[in-house]
Amino acid sequence: MQSGKHPAPPRRWILPFAMLALSACAAAPPIAATPGACSSLLPEAWRDPVPGAPLPTGETVGDWIRFSDAQTGQLDKANDRTATAIGIMERCEERDRAAIASARKKWWQAW
Repeated sequence: MQSGKHPAPPRRWILPFAMLALSACAAAPPIAATPGACSSLLPEAWRDPVPGAPLPTGETVGDWIRFSDAQTGQLDKANDRTATAIGIMERCEERDRAAIASARKKWWQAW
């Protein structure tokens, strides 16, 4: 019994197989970062506003000076929260960018 000659694959299949093989080499898997994860680093107590200083009960100049000093201290707390929150968010976003950049492999690191 003679074995038959194997037919050659049709030419129309060469291009799809070549595209499939090349796409496996060139495509990088997507990297999904968790959006909004930086806000979890802020203290929960910062959701509450910084209360103002209580108004003075007396009518002397010393009472009003004490009030204005206390009010300035509360304003300093609020401004510090803002600056600290912005700094935390910037460092967190930079950390995420660095992690994504280091996770991406160059084409020669695929093997």
